[in-house]
Amino acid sequence: MAKQFLVSIVIPVHNEEANISPLLLRLNQVIAKYNHEIIFVDDGSSDQTLTVLKEQVKKNSKLKILSFNRNFGHQAALSCGYEHAKGDCVITIDADLQDPPEIIDEMIKKWQQGYEIVYAKRKTRQDTLFKKLTAFTFYRFINFLSDTPIPTDVGDFRLQDKRVNDYLKKLPEHNKFLRGLVAWGGFKEIYLTIDRDKRYSGKTHYTLSKMFNFALDGIISFSTKPLRIATYMGFLTSFIGLLGIIYALLQRFFLPHEYWVTGWTALFVAVLFLGGTQLITIGIIGEYIGKVYRETQNRPQYLLKEKVNL
Repeated sequence: MAKQFLVSIVIPVHNEEANISPLLLRLNQVIAKYNHEIIFVDDGSSDQTLTVLKEQVKKNSKLKILSFNRNFGHQAALSCGYEHAKGDCVITIDADLQDPPEIIDEMIKKWQQGYEIVYAKRKTRQDTLFKKLTAFTFYRFINFLSDTPIPTDVGDFRLQDKRVNDYLKKLPEHNKFLRGLVAWGGFKEIYLTIDRDKRYSGKTHYTLSKMFNFALDGIISFSTKPLRIATYMGFLTSFIGLLGIIYALLQRFFLPHEYWVTGWTALFVAVLFLGGTQLITIGIIGEYIGKVYRETQNRPQYLLKEKVNL
């Protein structure tokens, strides 16, 4: 018997042509008993992802497609899916089959018990050692600097109630860091542990540079601690400089001439140290100014090229 509530599944995709069919095969086995919709958001794929999706829509009327003009990024694709989802609860999952769709049943049960957010927390993951280390560092580093605690070892595979979805849609920010915004809302949440598999096909889209930029966006969006650290660094370098001045004066006035040091090495080190500190501080301030600049531009987060079955 079909459930009376509507479940929206939002799946951002970028060059995932080989993963669409196996994902739907496993996903349909889980959600067929629910009244549901599946919204694929094509984030400017350059392969045959969009073509494969359109073929799937012909076979399943519950599938819907949103296609971007170009690649706007994973967070923009999720935001687009949220804005078009009509479900009483919304579940986001990636297309690479690293996260098991079979846990969706348990997610819905927890939601029916009154939880507004159900996270899939990674207990184990079948990734390279480098990927594991960068993921581990990412969550700890961002929580060290962020004013809002972000759940560790969770991605964007989660269930959120319609109330959470409406809250996210109403936020005025253009460059949204969704993992932080979901946590910032303070909704009733619970975790389900999963074993994260290897990617079914293709290569990961989150390179080291993208992970670093993603972490930086999260920190800038949710904390002013880097600015505070920059202030502390300024005080520290000023204090070290003051000690250097005192030392130089004492040496100049109280030591014999033969003990004077020409000082070129100390000067060289001091210039590099102070210059590096200044550049770091300017860079931190620049990141915040850049964030403000992007927000004041008021550009849309994405541009839609096509809608299918919507």
